[in-house]
Amino acid sequence: MNAELRSGCPINLSLEVFGDKWSLLILRDMIFGGKRHFRELLRSEERISSNILADRLKRLLEAGMLTRADDPTHRQKAIYSLTEMAICTVPIMAHLGAWGRKWLPVSEELSIRAQLLEEGGPAMWAKFMEELRAEHLGSGPPTASPSVRATLRAAFEDVMQRKYGKTTA
Repeated sequence: MNAELRSGCPINLSLEVFGDKWSLLILRDMIFGGKRHFRELLRSEERISSNILADRLKRLLEAGMLTRADDPTHRQKAIYSLTEMAICTVPIMAHLGAWGRKWLPVSEELSIRAQLLEEGGPAMWAKFMEELRAEHLGSGPPTASPSVRATLRAAFEDVMQRKYGKTTA
């Protein structure tokens, strides 16, 4: 993190970590999409460029939001993992999604997950954070089915099927 911070204000310091749209979208894709590799993150719906993605991953690593490890299945790949600091953004993401649903012209298919998180409230967020800890930090046993991510994905796929007659892969 920068040695030269603008102030000690908690909102300012938070924005120093994830105050640009790309950092939050990378965290979103890792949290909700289960993306862990550079190429997976590159396929963001918002079409992030590879140089911006590399820069934001570096910043998130330096800020302590992510860790990076070599992928044992491929010598030239890395696996990115959320840290506890990043996992604790789940309630923030839920609130951002709820705010966006209320005030912005969202699409049904891309807002269904935010709706479910809003309706599920803190209990769902806590369960999701425990699942993320198991996945990214190796804490605890594998999550019971269905996981929160699987529930959110199924709701998205249901909307896609109903509205467009297609499934996602």
